[in-house]
Amino acid sequence: MTPRMTTSSYAVLALLDLRPWTAYELTNQAQRSLRYAWPKSERLLYSEPKKLVELGYATTHKEASGKRSRNVYEITDAGRRALREWTGSKTQPPRIEAEALLRLLFADHGTLEDLRGALDELETDVGEHHQAIVELMASYLNGGHPFPQRTHLSVLFATFQIEIFKTIERWIEFAREEIDEWPTTRDLGMTPRTETLTRLLAEDQSPLNP
Repeated sequence: MTPRMTTSSYAVLALLDLRPWTAYELTNQAQRSLRYAWPKSERLLYSEPKKLVELGYATTHKEASGKRSRNVYEITDAGRRALREWTGSKTQPPRIEAEALLRLLFADHGTLEDLRGALDELETDVGEHHQAIVELMASYLNGGHPFPQRTHLSVLFATFQIEIFKTIERWIEFAREEIDEWPTTRDLGMTPRTETLTRLLAEDQSPLNP
């Protein structure tokens, strides 16, 4: 059966268009540049280059590395054509994946402290990512972008990341204040405060403090 191209396949193909990589280098670069938009498992990233070779979108050759050799992958002309077609195709809808939000949705199976703990962990994780992007942007000012001709794309992408992180951090603070007013996580239903929040959302207004 002919393997099917996925969004991950095209992401790896786009990386190959930048330069030839080994599978290990591709994984490192993907985790550096793609994890905030398209996080995927390391095993998947290692398998994608082989799929691209099978489809004729990439080639591979062995390169000496000390006493060993390593496979280096490089995009083909057919791969570049496929990449151009993909950039004009319909995008998939956005998806948010955060276990802390899932814990919130089912918080009535645990305690208030459990929920606060999940929010604390979310805040730590987001804070680390936020700081990493800030430091990355500082490195760009000192010529640290590995592909300087693409800086305009990376920076515009970073504005989205930073705004998302700031929004999540604001929401965590808001959520803590709300939860502090709950006597429990169970069976509170439509309280007066919940009704107020519902009306704001129904009117497309943000309940978060400015």
